[in-house]
Amino acid sequence: MSGFPDATRNSDETQVNAWIKFGLRLGVSAALHPFEYSKALIQLGYEPISARPGRSLFGRPIMILPNIFQYAGHIRKIDGFYGCYRGLAPKLVGSVLSMVVSERVTQELGLNPPEEIKDESDLTEEEVYIQFKATLKRDIVLTVSGIVAAHPFHVISVRMMAQFVGRETLYTSITSSIAEIWRTEGILGFFAGIVPKLLCDVACLVLSSTTVYMLNKYLIKDKLARQYNAEFTRFAFSSLLYSLQVVSTCSVVSGSRLMAGQPPIMPVYENWVDCWNDLQSRSELKRGSSLFWRSQVMPTASIATGFVPLPKLARYQ
Repeated sequence: MSGFPDATRNSDETQVNAWIKFGLRLGVSAALHPFEYSKALIQLGYEPISARPGRSLFGRPIMILPNIFQYAGHIRKIDGFYGCYRGLAPKLVGSVLSMVVSERVTQELGLNPPEEIKDESDLTEEEVYIQFKATLKRDIVLTVSGIVAAHPFHVISVRMMAQFVGRETLYTSITSSIAEIWRTEGILGFFAGIVPKLLCDVACLVLSSTTVYMLNKYLIKDKLARQYNAEFTRFAFSSLLYSLQVVSTCSVVSGSRLMAGQPPIMPVYENWVDCWNDLQSRSELKRGSSLFWRSQVMPTASIATGFVPLPKLARYQ
């Protein structure tokens, strides 16, 4: 019976450590919010600072757009220091709700976190595969439930930031924002742009986890190299699926009463596929993917490239 108190103590310590790490992530997220704010406006296609002539790394004349620091500086110049944190409150609320709900869902489904294995060489291939499947299943449930729970606050946060374009005051607080969305769009308005966001995050999780598992199984045996491999793989697939992030952000704002979501600034899209096709036709699916060295996108018809364009998605019937 003496082992039960130790097990309970270890479980409590694990839970406390998880909340400490989560609190640190929230702190970092809050500190970096001005850059996330700038990135959201860039994804929406808003460029308040004119491009200036410059040259590429190969000496070709190009038009250079402001980097993320210059963009954030422009926001601070217009709205002051506190204006750089517009949209932070609903984002933090959504993050907390996401963690609480996702953990509760996994507990209800009996998807407890697997025990940490210090040395995987002690496990058979079958045991490693079973652990991989259990971990991936739990991570998918965590991701999907977390996104669904937090998305209404994500919509509010993005729209609060998008008000910078037209200088509106429709979304001033969480309660007034909820009332605005409910009155003008109904319950579906709280889930605008959720499909591409789910596709992006779930696909990134499945692809990166599977790739890491296969590489560790057949190629990489060094423990330190496996850690670097996991981080690099997640970054690579996140970059590959970045276009879905842009589509999600635009879909969140499109059709709202904000100037940023209405013509001529943005078409009113029927759905996220319509948004994808429009941005793809204008070569703007990668808006905001480069934050430090940004050049103005030129029309694709005037540029001869050897790259295959992203596919045009079929519209819903």
